[in-house]
Amino acid sequence: MAEAAAIPLTPNPTLGQRFSSLNQGQVLRLALGVALFVVIAIIGLVMGRQAEWRVLYANLSDKDGGAIIAQLSQMNVPYKHTEGGQAILVPADKVHDTRLRLASQGLPKGSVAGFELMENSRFGITQFQERVSFQRGLEGELTRSIQALSSVQSARVHLALPNQNGFFREQQKPSASVLLSLHPGRPLDRSQIAGIVHLVSSSVPEMRPEAVSVLDDTGKLLSQTGSGPDGVAGGADSQQLQYVQQIEALYRQRILDILEPVVGRQNVKAQVTAEVDFSQSEQTSEVHKPNQTPDAGTIRSQQLLESSNPGPAGPSGVPGAVSNQPPGPNAAPVNAPAQALAPGAPGAAAAGAAAAPVSTRRESIINYEVDKTVRVVRAGSGVIKRLSAAVVVNHRSETDAKGKTTVIPLSEQQLEKMTALVRETIGYSQERGDSVNLMNAPFAQDKIDLPEVPLWKQPEVQELARSFAWPLGTLLLAVLVLFGVIRPALKSLTTPAKKRPQLDAMLAEEPDRPQLEAPEDKPAGPTPGEKALEDARKLTRDNPAAVAGIVKGWISGEGQGNALTMG
Repeated sequence: MAEAAAIPLTPNPTLGQRFSSLNQGQVLRLALGVALFVVIAIIGLVMGRQAEWRVLYANLSDKDGGAIIAQLSQMNVPYKHTEGGQAILVPADKVHDTRLRLASQGLPKGSVAGFELMENSRFGITQFQERVSFQRGLEGELTRSIQALSSVQSARVHLALPNQNGFFREQQKPSASVLLSLHPGRPLDRSQIAGIVHLVSSSVPEMRPEAVSVLDDTGKLLSQTGSGPDGVAGGADSQQLQYVQQIEALYRQRILDILEPVVGRQNVKAQVTAEVDFSQSEQTSEVHKPNQTPDAGTIRSQQLLESSNPGPAGPSGVPGAVSNQPPGPNAAPVNAPAQALAPGAPGAAAAGAAAAPVSTRRESIINYEVDKTVRVVRAGSGVIKRLSAAVVVNHRSETDAKGKTTVIPLSEQQLEKMTALVRETIGYSQERGDSVNLMNAPFAQDKIDLPEVPLWKQPEVQELARSFAWPLGTLLLAVLVLFGVIRPALKSLTTPAKKRPQLDAMLAEEPDRPQLEAPEDKPAGPTPGEKALEDARKLTRDNPAAVAGIVKGWISGEGQGNALTMG
C-alpha cells in the first residue's frame, strides 16, 4: 500500500520531465535543428549587412592601380583587393557611377612600356629580339610623349623600321602610323597634328614627315601626307568642308535661338546652306600722276651734247711749196670772234680758209622723276557668296476651357514677322542673292512602338530579384529547418503522455463516448453500465491510492483480482 502511494499521478508533467523522456534520436534531431537555425540566422544577418562586391577594374598596372585607389579614397568609395591585387572591388551599387567618374579624369590610363624594356635583356638574346625590343621601347616613348597633350586621351604608335643593308643602293625609308583617341569636345587643330607628325618623324632617323599617318578613333585621316598636282594638299577639301559646316551650324543655331522662345522648343526646324568662295586672287596696279610743270619737276638726270664740223676748204694761196704744207696750230681760241684781215696781209690765206662754212650740233637730254603708286590686292579665302535658309514652324496649339486642344495655323502677319527675324539673324543681303523661305505646317508625330520586354527580362526586375535572392533564400531555408526539424521535436515535448483508456474513463467527469442514436424505448433510470461507471468514479474520489494500485498492477501485468484484494 505504501509502495502504491509513492507513485503519484502527474497529469501535467514539466518541460524537463518531457525532455528527459525523449530518446537519443529525438534529442539529436532537436539539437541539430536548433544549431542549423542559429547558423542560418547569423548568415542572413551578416549577408544582409554586408554589401555585394563587384569588380571595378581588373589586370591593372601598379601605376594605374595606385592612381585609382587614391582617387577612390578621395571620393569616399569603399574598395578592396583580390588576392595578388589583380582586381579592385567596389560595392555593386557603385560600380557604374565610379567608372564614369574615373573615366572623366582619364583613369585608367593603361601601362605603356618605354626604353625600360631594354633593361630586362636576357642572356643570349638574338639580334632580331634586340631590334624588336628597341622598336617597342621607341613606340612606348613616343606614345608617352603624345599622351602628354591635353587633348589626347590615349594613343598608339606603330613604327615600320626596315632592316638597313649596305649592299642595297636605295634603302627603304621608315614609316609610322599614329592612332589617337581624343577627349570629348577637344579636337586637334592642324598645327597640333603637324606637331605630332614632326615629333614622330624627328624621333626616327631618316623618316620624312610625309611617311607619318595620324588617324583618330573613328578612322578619319588627320594628317595630310599627299599633295595634288597643283601643290595643294589633298586633304584641304576636308578642311574647307568642315569650315562650311561650321558656318551653316552657326547660322542654324542663330535661327533656333531667335524663334524657339516664340513658338517653343521642338516646334521649329531650320537648315542653312552657305556658298563659300575659297579661291584666292591677287591684283597688282600701277598708277602714274599727270606730268607737272618743268619748274616744279625734279630732275633725275641731264645730258648735254654739242658738236661742230667745218665745211670742205678749197685751194687757196700762191701755188708752190708753201701752199702744199699743212696749216699750223691755231693761235686764237676756237670760239673767239673772227677778225678782219686786210687782203694781202700775212695770214690772209689762213683767214680765208677759216672763213669757210661750219656745221654745229647740240643735244640736251633731261630726265625728270615721275610719281607712281603700286597697289597689290589679295582677296581673302572663305568669303560667303550666298546664303539660303529654309525654316519650318509647327502649327500653334490652343486649349479651351474644357481642356480640348486644337491646332491652329499661324497668321500671315506672324509669318512675315518671323521671316523678317530670320533675315536679320543671318544678315540677309539682296545684292548677294540670299534667300529665306519660311513655311508653317503641322509636324507629324511618329508613334514609336517599342518591343515589349518580358517582365523577367527587365533590368529592374532582375536587379530586384538579385538583391532579394540572399534574404529570401536564407528565410526559406530557416523555415524549412524550423518546420521540418525543430517543430516535430518541440511537438514531442509539448504533447503529454497517453493514458490508459480505462483510467481516462474513470477520471473524466464526462467521458467521450460516440454519439449513438437513442433507442426508441429508453428505460427510466440509469442503465447498469452507467451505474457501474458512477461507482468507479466514486471509488476513485474516495480512495485514490487503491485506484493507483490497480493501475500499477495493470502495468506490471498482475492479475486483476490480486489488485482488488490489496485494495
